[in-house]
Amino acid sequence: MQADVSQFPIVWLWFKVPALDPDVPPFAGFEKLLSRKQPFVLINDEGLDMASPHEHSHEERKQTTLWMKRHKEALRTYVKGAIHIESDAAKRLAAEPFATESIKFWGYPMHLVGSQDEAMNLARTLLDL
Repeated sequence: MQADVSQFPIVWLWFKVPALDPDVPPFAGFEKLLSRKQPFVLINDEGLDMASPHEHSHEERKQTTLWMKRHKEALRTYVKGAIHIESDAAKRLAAEPFATESIKFWGYPMHLVGSQDEAMNLARTLLDL
């Protein structure tokens, strides 16, 4: 996972690329964002591939769940949403049930949009900019 915080409070996040430093714990960057104690949004433009999602090991899932539980309040407070850009309307529609359920786990809403312009407009709305 990589993040670009140069446009904070808009944070670009990519999952399909390797971490810049494999020795850094996976959520260290996320913790740094939360430590700012300022609202932000996450945007991902890799598209959605619900048919073949990356399978995480049991240990990865366990660590993610434990991390999320430790940071649940900060996630709810500061992450105003995760916006995923997918140009294919059918893929967006197929991902709707997942998006609806994700708030229960992560504590912030997942939004699906068709373009970068839509993502940026939604980000500004979520941040009240």
